[in-house]
Amino acid sequence: MDPFTAAAVQVAPRPGPLTAETIKANLDNAVAWVVRCVDSTQAELVVLPETCTTGFTPGLPPRALWDLVTEVPGPVTEPVQDAARRLGIHLCLGTYERGETPGVVYNTAVLVGPSGGIAGTYRKTHLYTGEAAATGGWVTPGDSVTVIDTPLGRIGTVICFDGDYPELARIQAVQGAAVLLRPSALLRSADIWELTTRARAYDNHVYVIAANAVGTDPAGTLYFGNSLIVTPTAEVVARGTSHEGWISALIDPSSSMSAMSPGSSQPQRFDHLADRNLALYGRYLDDFTRPARHAFGPD
Repeated sequence: MDPFTAAAVQVAPRPGPLTAETIKANLDNAVAWVVRCVDSTQAELVVLPETCTTGFTPGLPPRALWDLVTEVPGPVTEPVQDAARRLGIHLCLGTYERGETPGVVYNTAVLVGPSGGIAGTYRKTHLYTGEAAATGGWVTPGDSVTVIDTPLGRIGTVICFDGDYPELARIQAVQGAAVLLRPSALLRSADIWELTTRARAYDNHVYVIAANAVGTDPAGTLYFGNSLIVTPTAEVVARGTSHEGWISALIDPSSSMSAMSPGSSQPQRFDHLADRNLALYGRYLDDFTRPARHAFGPD
């Protein structure tokens, strides 16, 4: 894995009722910001926010949203595929994806390669409160983990609320991911956003490129940006603000694990993957998969 520059681009969805014209405008805006970012930074990997083609809360029921979005690959990804090809970059797009049957919509992250082809897709597996179609929302969850071999290294993806779940990031790290992408439209606090992003990086000794939305979506929900690039020792090396723009940083494997913590004189001696107590975990496998609830809610 050679050093390369990565970037997270913050874009705002167009407010107002969601239409095909709105989706086109969102795609055009995202591509324009990606071009400006790459021209300025020479980034080889660029991450856009979650569902940046529509905004996270679309203000539509599943069937109406299904009618508006498309399959992947398809018209909803073509402008981004063309941009990745023209710029010669890896580009991650967050979008709603039309599923196999009417009303089935996935919250998807698409990684496009420098040739313009789809390198891989990931469908969000942990749905945020209100998002799931099964409880009155609009999204059907995915059911698999995605780690992609690229010329930049092995890349995994978590989408927004997925990043709250250490098990998902750990699976991808065990599968060899060196970089995790976290396209997001986070609706909680900047503290929670930073805490979970840094924790997933530190838990697994991976880089995390986390792009968060800004602006207001069709349902009137407001996003705070604050995109982050975090190193395998949990150092925040780039941080966004609350408006459209980008952040970038050098991803350098030769220096990422040289010290125990940023600026420390102590070398990095431990490895959160190699040092796992696998014998202990083996005795408690059932506890990892059995249903549970936190201790503070109603019975």
